[in-house]
Amino acid sequence: MTETSKTGKRAQHRSTTRLIDIVFPGDTNHHGTLFGGTGLALMDRVAFIAATRFGRAPFVTASCERIDFRQPARIGHVIEFSAKPVKAGRRSLTVEVEMVAETIVGRERNTCTRGVFHMVAVPEGEHAAHYALPALLPEEPPETSDVVAMVEIVFPDQANSVGRMFGGDAIAYMTKAAFVAASRYCGQMVVLASSERIDFTRAIEIGEIVEAEARVERVGKSSMSIQTKLWSENLMTGEKHITATGHFTMVAVDRDHRPVPVRDGASAVGALFDKGWE
Repeated sequence: MTETSKTGKRAQHRSTTRLIDIVFPGDTNHHGTLFGGTGLALMDRVAFIAATRFGRAPFVTASCERIDFRQPARIGHVIEFSAKPVKAGRRSLTVEVEMVAETIVGRERNTCTRGVFHMVAVPEGEHAAHYALPALLPEEPPETSDVVAMVEIVFPDQANSVGRMFGGDAIAYMTKAAFVAASRYCGQMVVLASSERIDFTRAIEIGEIVEAEARVERVGKSSMSIQTKLWSENLMTGEKHITATGHFTMVAVDRDHRPVPVRDGASAVGALFDKGWE
């Protein structure tokens, strides 16, 4: 959200951007913990997304500081990176990033590291000489939500010959969001049982942000139906479009991959149904 200050300069709230991923074996060292370099790369990526959303201009990373790894993230952990702008100059922006690791069973959360990234806007075009970042307003109170929202950027290796994101990669990202939503809901390991019809309404271009939103819609004895939406967002203009929608059925399982009852009670499910999702 933007508004105009008394000086006529644009102003914008310091909203938080979240990137969520899962630690797979290929991302870890021989101890089964996430490579530090991979964690740093993801921290820099979410800092870039947060900066670009704030300034709506191309950004580069100038430096990073105060990055200390306190806890490891292990294979199978959900890792969540949150980034928010904390200081804005004319073209420089300071972004704070936090990385949290979360166990699927039991939902134990530990802060792995925090860091500060200094980003610099490099505007292009005829108005580049007059570009300045918006003034930074205090962060708005976060809204309580049962929706899992996670962002990513589309890179060339995820696109076809005409520069548009592969449908399979888009579905994989939606499935990942559904997995996180279901596992957080029940606090257990879940597996994908089926997917209903997935409708694509718009192509996603290289360099756009994709944001997957997933929420638990219905709950059975051991299964959960997850409604998922995929948005695409133009980095420079902020224009967003619904790109795809779908439903995924996830099943809670034990260590032997046998279905087990979902732990949460019907009252929590009813609260989700009452809210609806426009």
